Amino acid sequence: MQLSRVDLNLFTVFEAIYDEASVTRASQRLNLTQPAISHALNRLRTMFNDPLFVRQGQSMVSTPRARSLIEPVRRALRNLESTLSGQDLFDPRTSAKQFNLALRDVLEANILPPLMQRVQQGAPLVDLAAIQVDRRELENELAAGTLDAAIDVLLPLSNDIRHTQIVRDPVVVVVRQGHPAIKRKVDLETYLKQDHILASSRRKGPGLADFELSRLGLQRRIKLRCQHYYAACRVVSQTDLVLTMPERYARIVNQQFANRILPFPVEMPSLDVFLYWHANVENDPANRWFREQVIRAVSDRSAMG
Repeated sequence: MQLSRVDLNLFTVFEAIYDEASVTRASQRLNLTQPAISHALNRLRTMFNDPLFVRQGQSMVSTPRARSLIEPVRRALRNLESTLSGQDLFDPRTSAKQFNLALRDVLEANILPPLMQRVQQGAPLVDLAAIQVDRRELENELAAGTLDAAIDVLLPLSNDIRHTQIVRDPVVVVVRQGHPAIKRKVDLETYLKQDHILASSRRKGPGLADFELSRLGLQRRIKLRCQHYYAACRVVSQTDLVLTMPERYARIVNQQFANRILPFPVEMPSLDVFLYWHANVENDPANRWFREQVIRAVSDRSAMG
C-alpha cells in the first residue's frame, strides 16, 4: 500500500470510533455527519480487509486487528499533530498550554504545592489539571494524549509506557496524643492488639501493611475502612484507633490534628511512586519540560513537607 494513496483523515476517524465505541459519538467528536463517519469506516474496512468494529448492542466493539492498529495509529497522529502545531518550539516563558496529570488524591497534597510554585515562577501561561484516572485506562489515555503524564505506584504497563521512580516514602503509624496503650513508640505486639483504620478507595482487600504482616504470619483487626487519609486522621484524633499510612502525607495532614507519627514496628518496603509518560512524547520538548518540573518539585524535600 502506497502512502500517497492513503487518506490520513481515515485514521482520525478510526481513533474516534475506537475511543467512543460509537459511530454517533465519533461523528459528534469530529463534527462530521454520521454518513461521513460510516463511509470512512467502510473505506477503512476495505483498506485493512477486516471489519475493525462489530456492533454489540449499542456499542461498536473493536476486532483483534483494530486493537493491534490503535497504538501505532495514535502514535503517528500525535507525532503529526506535534509537528503541525509547532510544539518543538515550546518555550515555558511564553507558551500557553494545559498539562493533564493523573495522580491519586493522596499524592495531590504532596506534589501540587511545589509543582505549582515552579510552574507559576517559570511558565506564567501554563495551566495544570490534576485528575484521577482508572488505572485500567491509564495506558490508553497516555497513548491518546488525553494525559500528558501520570504519577502512581508501580503498575504493570507495556513497554510503550516509560517510567521513573520519583518518591520513596516510608510507612508510619499514626495515633492520637495520649493514646492509652502507645507511648513513645509502638512495638509489634502492641500494634497488633489495637483496632485499626484502613484507608482505601477499594471496597475490599488488604492494604500494604496487611501484605507485610501476612508474610510474617500475622494479622491486624480492621475496625474501620474509609476512603481518605484525611478522614482517617481525624478519626484517629478522636479515638484510640490506629492508622498506618505514607509518612510524607501523614506529616502534612496531621499538622492540624496533632496526632503522633511513629515508625512502623517491623521493617517493610517503602511506598515507591513513579512518574509515567508515553513513548511517543519521550522527546517532545513540552512534555519533557513538564516531566522535569515534576521531578524537581518532588526532589525538593523542604517543599514536600
